Amino acid sequence: MRVRFCETDMAGHVNNTSYFIYLEEARGKFFQEVFPPHLNTGSRFILASTTCDFVSQAYYGQSLIIRSWISKVGTSSFNFSHSILVEDTKEEVAKASAVLVQFDYEKQQSAAIDGELRELLEVYLDVEKVRRG
Repeated sequence: MRVRFCETDMAGHVNNTSYFIYLEEARGKFFQEVFPPHLNTGSRFILASTTCDFVSQAYYGQSLIIRSWISKVGTSSFNFSHSILVEDTKEEVAKASAVLVQFDYEKQQSAAIDGELRELLEVYLDVEKVRRG
């Protein structure tokens, strides 16, 4: 992602709220690239929790890399972990996580993750650990 001017604040660095937009975009791309269309992921999950630890600063015009992987698969929820890096230097600027819950909108309650969806999530479980070796 390239940092736009509107995503920065008066201190000249990326505003803390912008990171959550980057993370949402990364999760959306993950769903588009990894999940087959028949799993209908767009309306299947709700965001239950998200956190972001700001490690360093990012600035207007920089390109950022957002690494995303599944760090846990539970009964009705799963966790994303994220690392945001400056593309040129590979400096980490933020670490983040998110908990998504499979949700049944008719019953207004969480629903179990099973079958093909569970298998698919487990394929991407802790991929980041594998990358780091």
